[in-house]
Amino acid sequence: MSDFKSINACVDQIKKDGFMPIKRIEKPVFKETSSDPEPFRQEIIFEAVKMDE
Repeated sequence: MSDFKSINACVDQIKKDGFMPIKRIEKPVFKETSSDPEPFRQEIIFEAVKMDE
């Protein structure tokens, strides 16, 4: 789980920390059930580079 209420809040914090997001990766997280796997939530990962000051 994330500390951020939205994706924009996360990106704003990344920029505030001196980084620039360059790539966003979304991966589904599945929950095991008795039958087929069920989508449970979406995991979002940002790749970022340090901005020159």
